[in-house]
Amino acid sequence: MNNDKHADGFTTRRRLLLAGGLFVFGGLAPGRSAMAADSMSGHEHHHHHEKAENTGELKRSEAAYKVPGLTMVRQDGAKVAFPAQLDDGRAVILDFIYTSCTAVCPVTSQIFSQLQDKLGKDRSKVHMVSISIDPEYDTPKRLTEYAKKFNAGAEWQHYTGTAQASIAMQKAFDAYRGDKMNHTPVTFLRAAPGKPWVRLEGFATPDVLAREIRELVKGA
Repeated sequence: MNNDKHADGFTTRRRLLLAGGLFVFGGLAPGRSAMAADSMSGHEHHHHHEKAENTGELKRSEAAYKVPGLTMVRQDGAKVAFPAQLDDGRAVILDFIYTSCTAVCPVTSQIFSQLQDKLGKDRSKVHMVSISIDPEYDTPKRLTEYAKKFNAGAEWQHYTGTAQASIAMQKAFDAYRGDKMNHTPVTFLRAAPGKPWVRLEGFATPDVLAREIRELVKGA
């Protein structure tokens, strides 16, 4: 009987500690506790959740990426020559997303959403770009709904296209990982055409992105 009581007490304490740990974890990273719950619903969510948690510290580097001359489809349905979309005189901040993503993309898109506010009056000087890595699912309509979910302003455009165009774009930025489930957070920034791209691997905060953009524009 004493052993049974001891086992019951141990189990109760273990459950309380686990619940407390999840509460603290959720407090440190808003939205992550919900992602953890999502990850329990299937292998896809679990796998992607792991990718979100294991990104490590932010890694910064610079590279000269060549944007391929491809036609992409904007969320308003317009077919556009993609290099021209980037070369409109504004600084560019770019990432890759897909609308059914449950871990990485909601976080990075929320960061972009907050970045709009951080930029304030300078937001019109920045072209924010999100490219789908799941174009067969991400129709212009779905991208429009996704953009509204994150309060995307006029300066933040979402693009889709053919699977081949999406893969080519990912490869051009060394962001292709073979499968959307291997998607990791990476953000690209450029001051102007011909300038090098800054590559930030990991979850960059809105403050970090705003500072990077202002420094790039200042030095252009």
